[in-house]
Amino acid sequence: MEPRTSPLVAHVLRLRPGEDLLRSLEAYVATHGLEAAVLLTCVGSLDGASIRFANREDATWIPGKHEITSLVGTLSASGGSHVHVGIADGDGVARGGHLMEGSRVYTTAEITLGALPALRFSREPDPTYGYDELVAYPKE
Repeated sequence: MEPRTSPLVAHVLRLRPGEDLLRSLEAYVATHGLEAAVLLTCVGSLDGASIRFANREDATWIPGKHEITSLVGTLSASGGSHVHVGIADGDGVARGGHLMEGSRVYTTAEITLGALPALRFSREPDPTYGYDELVAYPKE
């Protein structure tokens, strides 16, 4: 694959209690017309999490208060998103996987997104496993 490059513009936002983490990220990207964005960092907490674990079709609901220990992924207003989350409970037990809708902010989510203005993300079928995978194109 040919590497793609772009300057990076940082967007900093804070989500408040009760906001859906994934929906809010996707809404921000759509509102600001970001066609290629990456999650740089996030600290905060969730009041319940909806996560799809590896090699499973359905999400698992994890009740309770959790720290967000990791939030990584790619987002695009027109090209879809792919976001993974890591969480830890009050005993430090960690879980992670695909972030799904329904994961609500408990106290805060302080997020820094990196926008890549010279690129456009797309998700296209990859014959290896049949999933739609990330393809980066120069933005025209």
